Amino acid sequence: METRADLLIVGAGMVGSALALALQNSGLDILVVDGSPMSVKPFDQTAPFEPRVSALSAASQRILERLNVWDGIVSRRVSPYGEMHVWDGSGTGKVHFSASSVHAQVLGHIVENRVVQDSLIERLHDCDIGLLANARLEQMRRSGDDWLLTLADGRTLRAPLVVAADGANSTVRRMTGTATREWDYLHHAIVTSVRTAESHRKTAWQRFTDDGPLAFLPLEREGEHWCSIVWSVTPTESERLMQLEDDGFCRELEKAFEGCLGQVVSADARLCVPLRQRHAKRYVAEGLALIGDAAHTIHPLAGQGVNLGFLDAAVLAEVLHSAVERGERLADPKVLSRYERRRMPHNLALMAAMEGFERLFQADPLPVRWLRNTGLKMVDQSAEAKAMFVRQALGLSGDLPELARI
Repeated sequence: METRADLLIVGAGMVGSALALALQNSGLDILVVDGSPMSVKPFDQTAPFEPRVSALSAASQRILERLNVWDGIVSRRVSPYGEMHVWDGSGTGKVHFSASSVHAQVLGHIVENRVVQDSLIERLHDCDIGLLANARLEQMRRSGDDWLLTLADGRTLRAPLVVAADGANSTVRRMTGTATREWDYLHHAIVTSVRTAESHRKTAWQRFTDDGPLAFLPLEREGEHWCSIVWSVTPTESERLMQLEDDGFCRELEKAFEGCLGQVVSADARLCVPLRQRHAKRYVAEGLALIGDAAHTIHPLAGQGVNLGFLDAAVLAEVLHSAVERGERLADPKVLSRYERRRMPHNLALMAAMEGFERLFQADPLPVRWLRNTGLKMVDQSAEAKAMFVRQALGLSGDLPELARI
């Protein structure tokens, strides 16, 4: 049996689901395909925090509000933060950022990925967008002017335009032979949630250690103090830390964080994720577009990955809406390249900045250590420089799509 659509979105993760919702009134016949059940379980406020979280920017919040998803997120669990402290564990340099410097209430919100995902899927089920769950892609090839996708159960899907939103290890990207530039950071990220003796004070904390950056991101739970941690260390060190009993891990973590929030009382189950940077050489081809992690993955240093993905989705939706109004062929590379031209420079610039930070804080020579500590102090003393960083973090600058504008 063959199913035809105007647009196939492969991947119902956060970014793919956002794109589908952004196109719901476009007049296009859209089908979202995913290997998961695409179901939503009742949310339990007392359940442990999911280990994977995102630091949603103000721009991402505006996109989710306009897609009628934000209320679903807030009704589940969300943790706003208004300040950020960053310091060099090997020196004296430090910098403090505050939302109030640009007259904003918050710098962003720490949200469990599952909370965002469920809120998006919930909205998708309320729309007339086609959903094909438990569908694993087996083959993909050109067939005339269309793409022909074959699923593991033998069903076939046909569409002139396919959007790859299927994550960092994108099957669509691999099957279409889309080239990437990628390299291993030679670091692993340990992620989990921990309870601390002292309050995080709605502040995101980041210490650059000799092994790699360590972030404590605030989580909200009444009567207790919780943080999500992202700890970047060498593979050898990650193996050692993952083998520790919970109490031993908490003591190591407390030491690495210089006890800034007092004792690390307990830790949930830990995940260890190899860090690899990847960027597609092209985001588009005939009848094909890549968005989110399928197009680019970056170091989790600033928690910006999903924010880039939401902006990808909003810009691509804007481009496709405009093309529909003009009667243009959506699969035309000339149409799709409008999305690539707007997003690739921004994504590359942020990836380069994150790479630069990562390399700078891993450098041991004394002159480099002096330079980074001096730089942090200079930024901390410049209200204008700090405001610029805050505006960037909030998503208040650059070529913003309509969905993200104030």
